[in-house]
Amino acid sequence: MTELKQQIAKRRTFAIISHPDAGKTTLTEKLLLLGGAINMAGTVKAKKSKLHARSDWMEIEKKRGISVTSSVLKFTYHNHEINLLDTPGHQDFSEDTYRTLTAVDSVLMLIDAASGVEEQTKKLFEVCRLHKTPTMAFINKMDRDGRDPFDLIDEITKTLDITCCPLMWPTGSGRDFIGVYDRQADEIIYTDPNTTHLPPNLQAKLDEELELLSGAGDHFSHSSYLNGQMAPVLFGSAMHGFGVPEVLKTILTLAPPPQPRLTSQRIVAPDESTFSAFIFKIQANMDPSHRDRVAFMRICSGVFERNMKVHVVRLGRELRLGRPTKFVAKDRSLVDKAYPGDIVGIHDPGIFTIGDTLSQGEELHFDGIGVFAPEHFATVDLKDPLKSKQLTKGLNQLSEEGAVQIFHQPHSRQIIVGVVGILQFDVVKFRLQAEYGLQITWQQLAYSAARWISSSTAPSATPPAAPQLDEFIAQQTQHIYYDRHHRAVVLAENLWQLDLWHNRYPHLVFAQNAGI
Repeated sequence: MTELKQQIAKRRTFAIISHPDAGKTTLTEKLLLLGGAINMAGTVKAKKSKLHARSDWMEIEKKRGISVTSSVLKFTYHNHEINLLDTPGHQDFSEDTYRTLTAVDSVLMLIDAASGVEEQTKKLFEVCRLHKTPTMAFINKMDRDGRDPFDLIDEITKTLDITCCPLMWPTGSGRDFIGVYDRQADEIIYTDPNTTHLPPNLQAKLDEELELLSGAGDHFSHSSYLNGQMAPVLFGSAMHGFGVPEVLKTILTLAPPPQPRLTSQRIVAPDESTFSAFIFKIQANMDPSHRDRVAFMRICSGVFERNMKVHVVRLGRELRLGRPTKFVAKDRSLVDKAYPGDIVGIHDPGIFTIGDTLSQGEELHFDGIGVFAPEHFATVDLKDPLKSKQLTKGLNQLSEEGAVQIFHQPHSRQIIVGVVGILQFDVVKFRLQAEYGLQITWQQLAYSAARWISSSTAPSATPPAAPQLDEFIAQQTQHIYYDRHHRAVVLAENLWQLDLWHNRYPHLVFAQNAGI
């Protein structure tokens, strides 16, 4: 086996998705502790504490005690290289959360044992379904009073339309939580290492439940998991670290190493000798004292080496990458070599955009890295009108990062700002003040949905769709805007209005996301 293939086999690149307060930050910290990346668990809950989760580096995150941007966390565990992309867990998450899921090979879905499948988990899982991303579930907080495990499995199956297969099964819950039964190893893992056997009543209950599980007929299929059709399920308590080693062990055993990636031209295999990568995230001012701008690239094939020249496909030019970095939150170190699956930060002098392809000369465009429809909209009131140029510059930069989307109408100077989660308005306001010295207020708009509109290319699109598009734009002038790529977007007050337009104009496409 070549060195490249060996390095690929050692790598696991995954993200954790969850609803707020499911315990994602705690689980992330326990994973980092296991990997030796940190030696003390922080907290994002105690406001007076000076410790914060290592993944929450932005000042506003520390003040609010929530994650509002995606971080990259790299560590080594059992001779494997782990790339964990930590996504925001707050209900008002950003488009950055969606896009991060395009850069991973698998997903760990965290579910609160008391709350079950919640709204944000549904939204994030839909992105995983779209890309057929292998997903496993960890049901957390088993040491607290929660719902019946069978009810939770049933809810995951029905709500997310995915087959579930528990690889482990809990014995007790809340104060009676004793441990989990490993169905594959045929052994019980106890929360207390000194425990050697179950009380007779719990043993009888476990035997009955295992018989019910066996009768359900959903035996684990690795191929179904890899195709995104089956979710292996584990149980535990991230707060107490119970079940976390089993999560990592399962990821190393079952989760796929870096996979082939689809481009508009062909499929790119990770073990190809030539380098390729794509930019999925841009973050400015991670170090406010240097006002830097970092582009995060996911390596898809070949070997990346420090100081190598790469071809930026969109620009048609060569660029030397001299100071590539790897991250544990904002802590960084130089990278000499990186392999498929790795996430590397590169200095961005302001030339990269999300979706850019880097290669060794081949014209490639990786698929699936798009923009997603915002759900909240506002106009900006600038306290000092003389700083309008700085405002335009700041909003354009944040738009390039994917933090917001900006829309405009022809012959109008007014800018409409759209975000996926309403918290992003606070983030943008904070950053405009901290980074550009701008004082702004928001004027919320009544719009609640955006769709990119285009003519249908289906052969059955008769009468021709193009006249329908011209007619629709002419009739809905007040709702028609254009994004920074000059694509037509319609803004609607509600989903009922979108349904009405869709019925009246059946040969138009109303897309919830668009390519970059």
